Amino acid sequence: MSRDKLSYSFEFSAPRDDEAIAKVKKVHARLGELSPHFYSVTYGAGGSTKDGTKQTVIDLNNLGTPVAAHISFGTDGPDLIRGLLHEYKEAGVTRLVALRGDIPSGVSGKGLPHANELVEFIRHETGDHFHIDVAAYPEFHPETRHVDDEIRYFKMKVDAGANSAITQYFYNADAYFRFMDRCNAAGVDVPVFPGIMPITNYDGIVRFSKICGAEIPQWIEKTLRNYKEDPASLKAFGDDVVTQMCERLIDGGAPGLHFYTLNQSAPTLRIWNKLGL
Repeated sequence: MSRDKLSYSFEFSAPRDDEAIAKVKKVHARLGELSPHFYSVTYGAGGSTKDGTKQTVIDLNNLGTPVAAHISFGTDGPDLIRGLLHEYKEAGVTRLVALRGDIPSGVSGKGLPHANELVEFIRHETGDHFHIDVAAYPEFHPETRHVDDEIRYFKMKVDAGANSAITQYFYNADAYFRFMDRCNAAGVDVPVFPGIMPITNYDGIVRFSKICGAEIPQWIEKTLRNYKEDPASLKAFGDDVVTQMCERLIDGGAPGLHFYTLNQSAPTLRIWNKLGL
């Protein structure tokens, strides 16, 4: 597929205060020069940033580029989510990222609705109004106990009405290709967009990767550790690693790339320019 036919998107973390909102809008304006297909805005554990998410999604969507709102039941009841869906619909939002979501601290995950149930709920309430993305985990969700469960749960979300998926980030393209092979074998044929996380510092990426179950290959981790006190070399190495992986993903048939921006424009722009997009 020609690179100009691929889908590119950028994700923002939901801002929690006016200063963060201003920063997101500044980054949005800078990345808007790249003409992405859409942006997305996250939804904190248990819906903890639901107000910030909603306002940011509506504000950015009004600027002309489609914005996908992350949404999850968390500990909220169906009436609240129903109301939120209709607010988005009335505001002209046409895309959602449906997740079970992170479990809030101190709350048991037992009994919380799963993403496939949320997708079913969205379809029941709003029909085909929304394009629904769901999460995919090439290196397995941290709670997955059996290899076959990962594809089974993913297929349940697609069968419930998901249109496409965005993966957890990874640094091994083979993990993505193996996941796609398993999807094809299971008859799951929706587009699955690789999630791309730029590398900007050692401690942050190691800590976050442990939490979310993303593997950092040993050769990458050791090199990053070696550059821990040399930020310029670390960023240059990280940019090269991520760019080379993106090139391999695109050449291997990925339908596009979804960048986790962490509300910064520079890391994504560096990779974008190295890819020649």
